[in-house]
Amino acid sequence: MRDRLTVARDLLAESGSIFVQIGDENVHRVRALLDEVFGSENAIATIPFKKTSALGGKTIDVVFDFLLFYAKDLEKVKYRRQLMDTGFDTYAYPNVETGIGEWRRLSSEEREQFKSEMGRLFRTDNLTSQSGGDKTNFTISIEGKSLRPSSGAFWKTNEKGMSVLAKAGRLRPVGNTLTYIRYQDDFAARALTAWWDDTIQSTFAASSIYVVQTYTKVVQRCLLMTTDPGDLVLDPTCGSGTTAYVAEQWGRRWITIDTSRVALAMARARIMGARYPFYLLADSREGQEKEAEITRSAPSSQPVYGNIRHGFVYERVPHITLKSIANNAEIDVIWEQWQAKLEPLRENLNAALKKTWQEWEIPREADAKWPDAAKKMHADWWQARISRQQEMDKSIASKAEFEYLYDKPYESKKIVRVAGPFTVESLSPHRVLGVDEDDELIDTLKDDSAEYGAKQSFPQMILENLKTAGVQQAHKEDRITFTGLTPWPGELVCAEGRYLEGQTEKRSAIFIGSEFGTVQRADLVAAAREAGDAGFDVLIACAFNYEAHATEFSRLGRIPVLKARLNADLHMAEDLKTTNKANLFVIFGEPDITLLPDPDGKLRVKVNGVDVFDPSTGEVRSDSADGIACWFIDTDYNEESFFVRHAYFLGANDPYSALKTTLKAEINAEAWATLHSDTSRSFERPKSGRIAVKVINHLGDEVMKVFKI
Repeated sequence: MRDRLTVARDLLAESGSIFVQIGDENVHRVRALLDEVFGSENAIATIPFKKTSALGGKTIDVVFDFLLFYAKDLEKVKYRRQLMDTGFDTYAYPNVETGIGEWRRLSSEEREQFKSEMGRLFRTDNLTSQSGGDKTNFTISIEGKSLRPSSGAFWKTNEKGMSVLAKAGRLRPVGNTLTYIRYQDDFAARALTAWWDDTIQSTFAASSIYVVQTYTKVVQRCLLMTTDPGDLVLDPTCGSGTTAYVAEQWGRRWITIDTSRVALAMARARIMGARYPFYLLADSREGQEKEAEITRSAPSSQPVYGNIRHGFVYERVPHITLKSIANNAEIDVIWEQWQAKLEPLRENLNAALKKTWQEWEIPREADAKWPDAAKKMHADWWQARISRQQEMDKSIASKAEFEYLYDKPYESKKIVRVAGPFTVESLSPHRVLGVDEDDELIDTLKDDSAEYGAKQSFPQMILENLKTAGVQQAHKEDRITFTGLTPWPGELVCAEGRYLEGQTEKRSAIFIGSEFGTVQRADLVAAAREAGDAGFDVLIACAFNYEAHATEFSRLGRIPVLKARLNADLHMAEDLKTTNKANLFVIFGEPDITLLPDPDGKLRVKVNGVDVFDPSTGEVRSDSADGIACWFIDTDYNEESFFVRHAYFLGANDPYSALKTTLKAEINAEAWATLHSDTSRSFERPKSGRIAVKVINHLGDEVMKVFKI
């Protein structure tokens, strides 16, 4: 494990972080190892998180795991503070504002069962400080009272700031003491700490799909507090693909690794089958308009390029302080605008009722004995008074300091997003060896189990299932059903299979690739040569994965070469008793592809169909493009990984209707027309000198063809 951690440390960017999930029984040993590799000075936190409810064991139940959080360099680490909702703190904020000009103290019952519709929680705070000077030691008149700070104390702001606080409705005399009104929603958040007791996953809400699946909430927090959109996330233990799934949702690039193709298949299905929210990009016109709306400012005129590295437009929680209100020049402007309407109403109301009420003296409710005209003026005055306060509160929130809610970007409901282009590659041709807790290789030859020597070998298991399942092509009628399958003592050919071609029996050589490796073109050439020398009629290669150039090889002399892709279920041979064997071995025919040069020097690709081997005649026939579900182009193939740069969708059925049903959204017909095509859009000639075309049929099988340009 030390070597793997060292590699992880070297791969990290200077501002990068690493999280290691560990059970309580190993936390001290692993923490010591991380201290050794990363340095104890770069240890950030040990985070316990709740993983399950009580299990009912014989002794005390352990219901949490640990996350060990380390940085490559603590001085440079990237950290985005995560905020939690504080809820209703009725003890720190014991008063409630039920309306403009209406306050009262909460009863003991209301404290225990407070609801937002009851009003706005607040408390009165001290408005004086022990430090200051002449500019903060003055008399202020409010609600008919003249108040000064107590002896030896000073106001927390100057006369201008106090005037703004008064206009904003934030000053309240309590006896002979002037206090500051602080609402709980002035900063209704608290920072996330290193104790996560809200991560338990309900069995009914989201059951695990993999035995070691990490809870989505835990992974999400790790990503959001240490990365930004466009950053790269590496998970060397893929499992069900939770990290990749979360990274895809939140706009992070990701790499995930696993030794099990079953795990990778599950992860790929999970990622590709999901719908993701489309978050507003800061570097977009819609994002600029949303930002202007939030901050009450003019939209930016900067050009936009849709660069995700600029981040999303996030919701934010205002951090309203006395200072931010006192320095808000917009309050005076709002006050003056509304006074032009409020003052005439107050004067007319006083004249109608023969009163001399100041603003703070106007009662909240009209007297039933008042004339109708006075009631109307009273209602109009209070409506304007409420509107003025609402506009001031909006200004206070928009002009105050704020903190981003990195888990709450604004979402565009008009767009449905699916997974971006990615590829699944197998780069290691070697068998995976197990290691023990000390990172020492496990020597299976020393296995003293009596069953070890009797265990079925990988080729034996493949041949047994091949005899039962046969080999399926795209159409049911093209299945190769063996009448006999016997071992063959060849170097690469390990069995002889017999099947009927019409009324004639044919012999096929069976070549089985490595259980954990990738079949190379040279392997197929050697196996086909051996099959030809032994008089076989056809070579059937069986493997989990084929090297890219192997897809170009379909015949050696008179010997057709059929490449059957093994189903990932065959990795779980002992469990195949309950597995559908219909598609354990599938041959996907050679795609018929034409390169079309354009007059301007660019290229286009046309998919004509798929060439399929007919076992009843021994001939290769051409099927139309209806047998293709989708096809992709890497317009600059580097011979290492296939990157989807063009994607197209075909099929005999109506994929347009199916796509609308799956996404539960309307699809742009013009945009779809460019994707539902057997001919690609034009593209520049590849710098690498190669393009690759990957074709997938309706069974989910794929084949790739590489062209040299």
